[in-house]
Amino acid sequence: MSAGPTQRAIRRAAWALVFNAFVWGTSWWPLRRLQDAGLHPLWATAIIFTLASLAIAIARPRACMQVLRTPALWLLVAAAGLTNAAFNWAIVIGDVVRVVLLFYLMPLWTVLLARAVLGERLTAAAALRIVLGAIGAAIVLWPPASSAAAATGLAALLPLPRSLADWLGVLGGFSFAFNNVMLRREASRPEEGRSLAMFVGGALVAGALAALLTTSGAAPAPPPPAWPWLALTGALTLVFLAGNLSLQYGAARLPANRTAVVMLTEVVFASLSAVALGGGALTARLAIGGAFIVAGAVLAAREPGH
Repeated sequence: MSAGPTQRAIRRAAWALVFNAFVWGTSWWPLRRLQDAGLHPLWATAIIFTLASLAIAIARPRACMQVLRTPALWLLVAAAGLTNAAFNWAIVIGDVVRVVLLFYLMPLWTVLLARAVLGERLTAAAALRIVLGAIGAAIVLWPPASSAAAATGLAALLPLPRSLADWLGVLGGFSFAFNNVMLRREASRPEEGRSLAMFVGGALVAGALAALLTTSGAAPAPPPPAWPWLALTGALTLVFLAGNLSLQYGAARLPANRTAVVMLTEVVFASLSAVALGGGALTARLAIGGAFIVAGAVLAAREPGH
């Protein structure tokens, strides 16, 4: 008898993770089609995650009580909600390649949050991750020569986020890092409760932000029900659920370091789809900065015990 998982099972787990990365790396395209139909990405996120939450609650009723009775999971609700709201909004209004690279500054934030939340010590490898991520971010965010020449203030000359999409990408990566730190801290909790908390978070945070923007006139209300956008929303709900199940299937069967490396294929899927379908451009600056950011993520994935 085999003492461990077969090679076929390992391949299935890896492909499940690749599918999840594909879902998130290409999700910008259907979200932009919903935007074209008049559905703001925050409203789209709220509707999709509400439907997904209902599906989980119906399939696993115990998960509802687990979330309600566990205050620690409420932090996961907030972190996951902010992650999905920020990321989905950013990839609709910004350059997809740039947003995804800024989002993958996550390993840098994870080092700092793991120190603050989990009390993990700062190792030399962790410090190197911070340096690589910071260099990559500086290259990606450095203002082009034309902007620098026209700049009048010091802030305009620094490598800082320069658009709402930039800020949302950075914020999404930070909240995703906090989400992962909380998942690590609450690893002993039932998986169904953690999954429901993450989907409920997406529904609540995106819904609250969407309502706030709509009330203030900064975003349109959802359009009247129409078959095209309703069908696409329903299909996207099923795809996100499938991606989440695939993530849980793969992550439960592969070492964490291998899972993290496989998930980096999201950068590839996002970049290729964006360049091919007009969602962004892969410039030399983004390629170089992205190489530093991805290197930091790979280093994080290769750390023992990660």
